[in-house]
Parts: sequence; C-alpha cells; structure tokens
Amino acid sequence: MAEKIAFTKMHGVGNDFVIVDGRDSNDHDWSALAVEMCDRHMGIGADGLIILERTLFADLMMRMYNPDGTPDVCGNGLRCVARYAVEEGIVNKDILYIGTLAGVRRAQLHRDESGQIVAITVSMGQPQFEPASIPMHVAQEPVIDFPLEVMPGETLLITALSTGTTHAVTFVPELPDDERFLAISPLVERHPLFPERTSLMWCVLEAPNVLSMRIWERGAGETWGCGTGACAAAVAAVLKNCASPNVPITVRSKGGELIVRWRPGAEIEMTGPAERVYRGFYPLCQ
Repeated sequence: MAEKIAFTKMHGVGNDFVIVDGRDSNDHDWSALAVEMCDRHMGIGADGLIILERTLFADLMMRMYNPDGTPDVCGNGLRCVARYAVEEGIVNKDILYIGTLAGVRRAQLHRDESGQIVAITVSMGQPQFEPASIPMHVAQEPVIDFPLEVMPGETLLITALSTGTTHAVTFVPELPDDERFLAISPLVERHPLFPERTSLMWCVLEAPNVLSMRIWERGAGETWGCGTGACAAAVAAVLKNCASPNVPITVRSKGGELIVRWRPGAEIEMTGPAERVYRGFYPLCQ
C-alpha cells in the first residue's frame, strides 16, 4: 500500500500553501515533493510546500519550498504556520517563535471577543540593502530607482532589497495588463544582475500609505499575495518618500490586504489573516 502524507491546505490573502507536519516524518525529498504536490493540474495545487520540523532554537522550524522545488522564505506562510501550530496544539501560546531560513521570527495571534483568531502579526527582521545581501550585482547602495534594462527599449526603475528573500520593486502609474506582466516579469526574475533570481512587485501608490501591487514570485510565477513582497514594497515606498514611516502602510493585492509597519533601522512588522482551507492525505508514488 502506498504511503500517505497528511497535509493541511491554508492561505494568507490568497497565497496558498500545503503544510505538512514533518517533525516525526521519514526522510523525504521535500524539494521533489514540492514540485509534485504544488502542481495545480496534477497535484494538490499551491504556491508552496511548507514542512514543520523540530529545532532547539525556536518553538518549531518552518521550511518552505517554491513550486519549482527551491527553498525560500515566506511571510504569508509564516502566519499560516503560526495559526496551524496553535490550532493543532503543537504550541500552546499566542506568541510563538518560528525558525526560518532567514532566522527566527516572532508571531503573535490576535483574537476577537469569542476567542477566534482574526489576524496574526509577524516580525520579518530588518530589510537588507547591501547588494551582496540582496543579492544583486551592482555597486549602488541602497538600490533605489536603478535603471534595469530588461530588453532593448525596455527599462524599469527598480528598488531592490531583501526581506529574507530577494525582491525588486517597481512603481508604475498603473498595474500592468496580462500581456506586459507576463512578458516582462520573467525577464526581471532571471535578469543576470540577480544571481539567485528575484521576485518582482509591480506597485501603484493609490493614496498616502496605501499601495496596490501585482506579484511575480521567483519559482512560482504570479501569486495573489506575497508577505515578504508586501514588506519590500512598503520599505521601498518609505525609501522613495512615497509613504510615511509614522503611519502603517496598507498593501493590497489580488488576495486581500496586509498591514506593514517599518521605520528605518527597525524590524518590519506585518499583520494579516491566515485561513484553513481543508485537510487531506497525499499518496506517495512507489
């Protein structure tokens, strides 16, 4: 009989994940399974596979794999893990610490009067602006409005930084249509100046401290939400004096809204929802 893996499908503002409690699992090739399980036609379908592991340095360890099997860091996934861990009894407190590839992150659950979880705030660490830390092959620091030539006759002004993972942010008068988005975004992701590839956040300043964005994630393509990307967009808006660090920044995407707080020199905080979709069992091929 084929082995089965128990999983829970969750999402944060439409950014969806397959979560597996791997603390007592056999040694699986999670990278290969991410490719298989995240496929939206032949698998479960998700923007990433998240594996929970034991660690001595936090309440638990979160390992996230993109649909192409590459390991990464994910802010929306972090909120999903926090809710999952509490509701499954893995952690019995509303403030918990979760290990990631970018370090240990703090998560705090917010409840309504009936005790229901309505939002989660996660610390996302300090943004990194050094080109070597992004990483990006440029000498400019910080990388603000860098003219990135995507193709002959096509240059985007890019603000690049790392919020645990590489992001390029471009502010435009209006969000791109499908033709432009699908033509340009993959070229930016794989641009030679980004040795580890990059996600691209197309952003519009809708109002003071209100951004809307369309998201291209490295290793995943278009997604409805991106927590690390929302943080990168908010930080970029502050750097460009498009938003005030004294007021929370609302970042809107196809899947919903996230609230980001950041002051220069401080850690980023992000608040948003995390929702359970369903549970299931995934059979492993023999």
